[in-house]
Amino acid sequence: MTSKVKVVLLGLFIGSFLSASLFASGLAFGVVIGQVIGYELLPGWLEDTLEQSSLVVETKTYTSEPPEGSDELFAPFWQAWDIVHEEYVDQPVDDVTLMRGAITGALDALGDPHTSYMDPVTYQQSNIPLQGSYEGIGAWVDTNTEFLTIVSPMPGSPAEEAGLEPGDEVVAVDGEDVTGIDANIVIRSVLGPAGTTVRLTIRREGEPELLEYEIIRAEILIPSVESEMLEGGIGYIQLFTFSNDTSDDLRSAIRDLRQTELNGLILDLRGNGGGFLLTAIEVASEFIEDGVIMTERFGDGSEEVYESLGDGLATDLPLIVLVNGGSASASEIVAGAIQDYGRGLLVGETTFGKGSVQNWIALQGEEGAVRVTVARWYTPEGRQIVGDGLEPDHEVPYTDEDFEAGIDPQLEKAIVLLTE
Repeated sequence: MTSKVKVVLLGLFIGSFLSASLFASGLAFGVVIGQVIGYELLPGWLEDTLEQSSLVVETKTYTSEPPEGSDELFAPFWQAWDIVHEEYVDQPVDDVTLMRGAITGALDALGDPHTSYMDPVTYQQSNIPLQGSYEGIGAWVDTNTEFLTIVSPMPGSPAEEAGLEPGDEVVAVDGEDVTGIDANIVIRSVLGPAGTTVRLTIRREGEPELLEYEIIRAEILIPSVESEMLEGGIGYIQLFTFSNDTSDDLRSAIRDLRQTELNGLILDLRGNGGGFLLTAIEVASEFIEDGVIMTERFGDGSEEVYESLGDGLATDLPLIVLVNGGSASASEIVAGAIQDYGRGLLVGETTFGKGSVQNWIALQGEEGAVRVTVARWYTPEGRQIVGDGLEPDHEVPYTDEDFEAGIDPQLEKAIVLLTE
């Protein structure tokens, strides 16, 4: 079985859940180039779908007059504004750029990596529902590198048919050099409607010259769940994201695996940056018969408790959950509940530590949105994992050398634990 880690599904959990957005800075190891969304992956959000999950986004519009006393408070700001307009060497100064920079700086001052400003273009791209398909070239990519790097073309995708290979670096898009440009910005240039063409200039290790590929974008189906039966009656299920389809797909996979003798189950959440909150509760309910799954606590002291929905199809099976640093948010809700109840063992590496809840709030005049942390969530035993993550019961590293050799020591450990 091939290894499926090292990346985060984002269908566009655009850019890293936009690298530094829903998933937080440094979380998204990769994205799928397309027009879906991306926490992360990582796991988009339209108003009617977002009501399902405070983990993803709540769309509101606030109107506000300057607060009382703000004239005196902001006097230094307006003085700095005047100084820039009068003294800065490169005139004229773009007021919109200054305004957006001021918002960014104000939110950065809170010291919360999950509270941030989203410019209008990025916000528009993120306002697409988290679903099982997108339009693009169909490639897993790494955004935490100097250049946008192909991790793996998706099977049967335009990227695979064109000949892109793991490790390929995108150095130009449609003839425009992207050296020094953030990979998440480069992704926007690769996005586009099905049927349109994008020309990628690729640097490939071992090739003396740059390679040119013209790729016709297409609609790409993204699996939320994949499963297979391993030797010894062990079922393997990997969740790529927590989308609207995930719960039904998971139940279908469990039913299929239970058609034969099933001695144990491996749930792979590695690289899964999250998605919808209610989907996380549904997934956890497949393995936990009853009890609290997680609790949200808000700034005013109020709480919202989420309990198992019952009727799970795998509450009686020996269970191992695979996790790593790309397992975040909804993945951590599921893994944390399973660990707290002793329902199964966590194997792999410490999870990301995304234990907070964000709302995305649209700004006036179509000036983008503010993403603000509104609550923190806790495991059934009251653990708060922000910044710390969940520590696995069995720490098993997964190295680049393992990945390149096609070896998966974490999966191997899970199999041993279920068969010993």
